[in-house]
Amino acid sequence: MSKRRIVVALGGNAILSKDASAEAQQNALRETAKSLVKFIKNGDELIVSHGNGPQVGNLLLQQAAGSTETNPAMPIDTAVAMTQGSIGYWLQNALDEVITAAGLDVSVATVVTQVEVSPDDQAFSDPSKPIGPFYSEEEAKVQSATHPDFKFVEDAGRGYRRVVPSPKPIDVHEALVVEKLVKSGVVPISVGGGGVPVVREGNRLVGREAVIDKDFASEKLAEQVRADLLIILTAVDHVFVNFNTPNQKALEDVTINELKKYVDENQFAKGSMLPKVQAAIDFVENSDNGRAVITSLDNIANFLENGDGTVISKVPASTLI
Repeated sequence: MSKRRIVVALGGNAILSKDASAEAQQNALRETAKSLVKFIKNGDELIVSHGNGPQVGNLLLQQAAGSTETNPAMPIDTAVAMTQGSIGYWLQNALDEVITAAGLDVSVATVVTQVEVSPDDQAFSDPSKPIGPFYSEEEAKVQSATHPDFKFVEDAGRGYRRVVPSPKPIDVHEALVVEKLVKSGVVPISVGGGGVPVVREGNRLVGREAVIDKDFASEKLAEQVRADLLIILTAVDHVFVNFNTPNQKALEDVTINELKKYVDENQFAKGSMLPKVQAAIDFVENSDNGRAVITSLDNIANFLENGDGTVISKVPASTLI
């Protein structure tokens, strides 16, 4: 098999579950790294991205609780950069450990990444990106009373979460840096948490209060570095239609036209699977021969061995050589 350039998008919820301590998140990332190193052993060029929804939400709550006139809370864009750094450090450290144990000569580098968005994006007036912990309805009411500037919504049947603006990425500012690193044999960790949201004002990039969806940012990065595969990791091995019903069906090899039909049928939950599906469609549409894969971290070995997972392409898999 020829060398492939692969962007693997890791969800923030895969890093943090119930235990928000640094130790628990570092332990989770050590297990994650054991799966990611399989791509390096396979001879692939690996680029890793990650979410930060739980982490940045928790950080913003901590800052709000301790904010004073002389030590004010930082804006959301800066909090995104802070969690890019902390999660990147943990993941870089974990990958270094498993790479060394595997006897591989590969370096890892975290790139604090700015992602340009449009200042006119309607997302700024319609917050929709869930961040932070899940709350019951009563807990969300308490949080709303404590933080009247925060907006809370029900998130895909899993509880209530704070939502913030989530503009669409139009350019990954450090994409060229990432491409140079991967060409040099380095594993870059990039667009962490969707990247720091910035808008262009002349020669300046200016931060905005938002959190970009990491799947869309990962798609844009994969597009700009000319990746062969965009792999979006989630909690399940496959995307399903009629999910959680007696006639649910796992999607294996599927075209973007078939996926668009399922999107029109509202088959995918807005707060969870829908952005992953939309990002996969965008990448396949905007690349020459690229494919997208949606699967779980635990299923990586099966994907590498026999292509197991939801594989999205422009044309039916049976026509591909």
